[in-house]
Amino acid sequence: MKESESGAGPNAQLRLALERGPAFERESFIVSDSNREAVDTIDAWPAWPGGVVALIGPEGSGKTHLSRAWAKRAGAVILDKGPLNPTRLPSGPVLLEDADHRLDEPALFHLINRTEAGSSLLLTARQPPRAWPTNLPDLRSRLNAMLTVDLGAPDDAILRGVLLRFFRDRHIKPDRDLLVYLLRRMERSAPAALTLVDRLDTSAAASRREVNRALARDILEGLD
Repeated sequence: MKESESGAGPNAQLRLALERGPAFERESFIVSDSNREAVDTIDAWPAWPGGVVALIGPEGSGKTHLSRAWAKRAGAVILDKGPLNPTRLPSGPVLLEDADHRLDEPALFHLINRTEAGSSLLLTARQPPRAWPTNLPDLRSRLNAMLTVDLGAPDDAILRGVLLRFFRDRHIKPDRDLLVYLLRRMERSAPAALTLVDRLDTSAAASRREVNRALARDILEGLD
């Protein structure tokens, strides 16, 4: 249920604020049994064995949030798009996102080698490094030996926290019955939770209905 009904103006402002992009603050990253090992490993920087870690997980598992929070803390250069140039690699800590989909073998080899001189490298990917194809034997050995941590799919504790945060951003107080209903039926990812909450908020404002289980059923049926 909405805390207040103040017209379309505040709701529109809230949506505009959310569309500016997430802050990726470490404090807002939700930790549970399913991701605690990975979070503890990332938080242990700069005491990473070998200076390099691969953060693995499916889409929506929180790789970008956690890795960007680390990059902010470490002052890392973020390589998140575009080709890699092995002759123009940044110095200092580096975050390379979607490494398994942007596999430039010479550039990655040089990035990993830089960690031997005290630099740090965080890689994010959906597949573990040992599964990445390479024709360079030296790179193969480094990928096989790389410290790898797996976020896994979000569990109920994470999804509940994510839903509550998204509802809170929109000044909505969901009851327990609604949360249980959503957790049993929604797609299990943070982006899906954001889409679901946004549609509930938009539909409630447009139809002047409460954000409750009945509205959630209509929204989920529409998504299906």
